[in-house]
Amino acid sequence: MTQSESAPPSPWRRFTALYAQFLTMLMAATVAILIVPVTLQIVSRYTALIPSYIWTEEMARFLFIWMVMIGAMIGVRESSHFEVDVWPTLSRRGEAAIRIVARLGTLALALVFVWAGTEFTRFAWFRTSELADLPLWLIHIAWPVTGVTWIVFLGEQFVDETRALLGRSVA
Repeated sequence: MTQSESAPPSPWRRFTALYAQFLTMLMAATVAILIVPVTLQIVSRYTALIPSYIWTEEMARFLFIWMVMIGAMIGVRESSHFEVDVWPTLSRRGEAAIRIVARLGTLALALVFVWAGTEFTRFAWFRTSELADLPLWLIHIAWPVTGVTWIVFLGEQFVDETRALLGRSVA
């Protein structure tokens, strides 16, 4: 059976593919929106054309943190964020074993993000930002969301690498 004749992707793989597509669009939107407060900050700082808005600094910080976290989510999905290729040419099974070990480290970090991020969000649940009075949980929740997303994407990768390790085709 060739690649084009393979079985259709499972509902789980369709979900993760759609979720990754959503994250990619959200990342683009975050970058596009980030341009607005940063531009307002620059123009107000160096010209007298517009007043100096205080909310722009917090909005830029909130968007920047979400942009970084969404980028990290996409990076784990594409195996490009936490992966460095330093091994000599290995067999597919050898590569699978190395990747499983490396992904266990990423999984450990994801679990820390979920656990500590949940505590971090709880701490901020009833607090607001100083300048714009934005709810702080909106920024703090980025950590547990990132951790859970990493776990979802890593689960899919663990299945693929385990299949390769056992000598089965990867769906």
